[in-house]
Amino acid sequence: MSILIGYLCVSRSYHSVALFEQEDFSWELRTHSTNDATTNLHARVDAARLIMEFVLSGSNPHPYVSSGLFFTDRNGRPALFDWSRFGKISFEARCFPAGTIRVGLATFDDKLSKPGDLMTYRSPLAYVNCNQDGARVELDLAHLAIPEWWVDMNKLNPSDLGYSLDKVAQIEVGTSNASRVGTPSRIEIAGIEMHDRKYGYLYFLAAFLVLSWAAFGFWFIRQYALALTNDLQGRMQKDLPLVAYQQLALEPHREKGKSAILKLLATRYADSELDLETVVSETGVNRNKVNDILKAEMGYTFIGYLNKLRLTEASRLLVENTSASIAEIAYSVGYKNSSYFNKLFKEEYQCTPKAFRDACKKEAREPAL
Repeated sequence: MSILIGYLCVSRSYHSVALFEQEDFSWELRTHSTNDATTNLHARVDAARLIMEFVLSGSNPHPYVSSGLFFTDRNGRPALFDWSRFGKISFEARCFPAGTIRVGLATFDDKLSKPGDLMTYRSPLAYVNCNQDGARVELDLAHLAIPEWWVDMNKLNPSDLGYSLDKVAQIEVGTSNASRVGTPSRIEIAGIEMHDRKYGYLYFLAAFLVLSWAAFGFWFIRQYALALTNDLQGRMQKDLPLVAYQQLALEPHREKGKSAILKLLATRYADSELDLETVVSETGVNRNKVNDILKAEMGYTFIGYLNKLRLTEASRLLVENTSASIAEIAYSVGYKNSSYFNKLFKEEYQCTPKAFRDACKKEAREPAL
């Protein structure tokens, strides 16, 4: 779903508008040429297609011809269009014969340009190869080039090559130095489109992704917490037989030595001084025998079983005695060091005592689904 919405938003953010379909767009066709540069120059716009037919003359060392769409308002007066929102321009170029053409703009410079005198307007341009088959061309409006001759003519610093697209007066198509001389030629420019980005779609996509992933993160954390709580409850249920200390000590183990060991551990597990030597001296059972009995009957060594009793009781106290601190509970079940208690508890329950208490509290607050 996120991929589909992302694709739709990104694709719709790329917006284009045909040049001749822009609101309030009016133009006047103008042609330019060097003296004696052309024979029978004809330029026209036919069905939103700029067509220029000409023959370059060889009497000038640098002959050129061009045709431009000079922008006007509805009353025919010169107008400046704001193209600053557009990033690219595209069109289909077709040339007979094949060659290189020049495509440029005329942009008004408040400090330099004189209204109506296009030679004082900044003229960023690009060169395009085209042939009889035609090809779609796309130009980056932010990376056109200001010709050196224009900089020299206006006596500007050679580094002063910038331009602004907020006051565009004309779009122009013309020949280049590579154009053939004395050959009947034809240039066609069709399907001129301006391209910009609709960033609202991208903002919507960003907001959607943030909210959807936040919702997923909340759901994932909740599911993880529920799974952790269920796992902890399962562990507590599994350990319930260890809580019934008296039954463990008196009923399943009838032999005197076994009963003495289990009874001692069941009643004094919270004594921080309790160790194997104490059990040996008070029960009279050999230390190796103590471990053998506990291993056979409970599946633990002496230290393992003692920690199991203490941690099981600690888990109960964490849930039932919420006013007691972690350190207090650790001390009450026989641990002198709360850090050591935390380490053992995490090994047993895969979470810290605090996380265990919080998970059980949350489960108690939330109704079962």
